[in-house]
Amino acid sequence: MSFVTGVGLTSYGKHEGLSSLDLMSKAAELAISDAGLKRADIDGILCGYSTVSPHIMLATVFAEHFGIRPSYAHAVQVGGATGLAMTMLAHHLVDAGVAKHVLVVGGENRLTGQSRDASIQALAQVGHPDYEVTLGPTIPAYYGLVATRYMHEYGLTQEDLAEFAVLMRKHALMHPGAQFHEPITVADVMASKPVAMPLKLLDCCPVSDGGAACVISREPTGERRVRVRGCAQAHTHQHITAAPALSELGAEISIAKAKAASGIAISDVRYAAVYDSFTITLAILLEDLGLAKRGEAAARVRAGYFNQDGELPLNTHGGLLSYGHCGVGGAMAHLVETHLQMTSRADNRQVRDASVALLHGDGGVLSSHVSMFLERVR
Repeated sequence: MSFVTGVGLTSYGKHEGLSSLDLMSKAAELAISDAGLKRADIDGILCGYSTVSPHIMLATVFAEHFGIRPSYAHAVQVGGATGLAMTMLAHHLVDAGVAKHVLVVGGENRLTGQSRDASIQALAQVGHPDYEVTLGPTIPAYYGLVATRYMHEYGLTQEDLAEFAVLMRKHALMHPGAQFHEPITVADVMASKPVAMPLKLLDCCPVSDGGAACVISREPTGERRVRVRGCAQAHTHQHITAAPALSELGAEISIAKAKAASGIAISDVRYAAVYDSFTITLAILLEDLGLAKRGEAAARVRAGYFNQDGELPLNTHGGLLSYGHCGVGGAMAHLVETHLQMTSRADNRQVRDASVALLHGDGGVLSSHVSMFLERVR
């Protein structure tokens, strides 16, 4: 058993003069304070990677920078799934008695600390070094291929994909920390410049500076009680040339295992936090997770199903598409927002009921998946 006892999140966008370690520290301090703890109480540290500041011992580099001496330290790398993978590992560590309070943290100054070309080079390395990287594609190109195939199989249109970007921007307008605060329409998405067709600029998440953190504890540290009910992973491939059929991707595997581990059904879920690096990512994952039928997620968005005041609120902070994406910290913002919703601290974004939440992270090109259920305990 484990509890999410504290969360911390910086604003996303430009943070001139702050390093990855600085941004991680800001988020970590917020999370520890939120848990009602002190730095000395933290006996475990899990941190994600940083493409801006790569280091073979980043967890202990951060621990030294932050001023803690944990009994357990580990760095994790599974792309966009890293944040939830670390949370899952922290859950198992405290459940096993290895640590009492594990700090999970990710952050980067990817917008101001890395050139565009360096970012592209780093992200291109998800491709196979012989069969893919040599041909020049980057992550948007891979997801563009996925989108083309998905549209062919399920009849999705570019306008359908644009709906997801519009929804995320609408939610970001309510969060002061979001990178973008200008409303957009389907027409705006369609008119934005092509990046990797059918994906256009507004179908893609931005590059951001930012940091996010949480504390996973063996027991609650205060009156707020959010428990990790069950979680699971699936890793079907690394390279798109080895990917299974669209109907056999890892999200379906991880959600089935998470449901079995938690005893929670999709019909029990009251809030959803789903990885949204591109509009096609969100479309596919919502359907793989059982939150919409095949080819019908966009229709549910149009009908208001995933609105803040809808039947199943989704990514009420604006997601990666509009709150921002700073690497590992990007998807961890989903976890922070979920905790705020579950503890009735989401201000004007507060939903009616967030007693049971589903979170899902995706790494690579729909390669690595982590599904997690959280529940509010009275």
